[in-house]
Amino acid sequence: MSEPFTAIGLTVTGPVATITLDRPAVLNALNASLLGELSRALSELDARPEIRAIVLTGSGEKAFAAGADIGELNAIPNAGAGAEKARAGQTITERIESLSKPVIAAVNGFALGGGCELAMACDIRIASENAKFGQPEVNLGLIPGYGGSQRSTRLLGKGMALYLCLTGEIVDAREALRIGLVERVVPLAELIDEAHRIATTIAAKAPLAIAACKRAIHRGAHLSLADALELEAMEFGLLVDSKDFREGTSAFLEKRKPAWTGK
Repeated sequence: MSEPFTAIGLTVTGPVATITLDRPAVLNALNASLLGELSRALSELDARPEIRAIVLTGSGEKAFAAGADIGELNAIPNAGAGAEKARAGQTITERIESLSKPVIAAVNGFALGGGCELAMACDIRIASENAKFGQPEVNLGLIPGYGGSQRSTRLLGKGMALYLCLTGEIVDAREALRIGLVERVVPLAELIDEAHRIATTIAAKAPLAIAACKRAIHRGAHLSLADALELEAMEFGLLVDSKDFREGTSAFLEKRKPAWTGK
């Protein structure tokens, strides 16, 4: 049996799992303990075939995650240890991207620094109207270390990535929607329901196709168009060999609901 979590919460409702960052006294700041538990939860959920989608949110109404634990940052002794700290955080954000199941960020307040980086690693971002986003590491004499400088460039373009990282400016939910940092903005009271609605919609689709979509989009974003198209064709071809493809096309022709098996 898995050890209990203390810095995160984990609940499962049908095919949807919800991970809640749970250090509300410090606005869910990302310390080593929380990140370790998050990594463990992601690995455990990825190994459970009945889980088809994951919602990631923060406890309380003020913060998704207000950034890294500043006390831990201040205690980093040297450049080598600093690079290792950044790589440890990058491992978590890369884990979210490479997960076979989609991860939906339900951003319920401040998503700053590492919190913004966690959200950007998720596949879909839904923000409450009171959410705020930013990469204010320059105010600490740092740059984003958990992938923020690179994912913001890929999501928002070089100009906006430079603007956010150089100014450290915090933007509200509507501005985040305008620049493409989030896909939806909803009232706080509707946030979790909306995230679960999207997660449940995805969970009803063919799981192999969902995983292939993630791979094609995340990996293809780093390739030339020609190589990305070849990746797409390869993933398409592999799905044609799956039982779920035969089931999906047969169900369509027979006008019935498909019964996916993930095989």
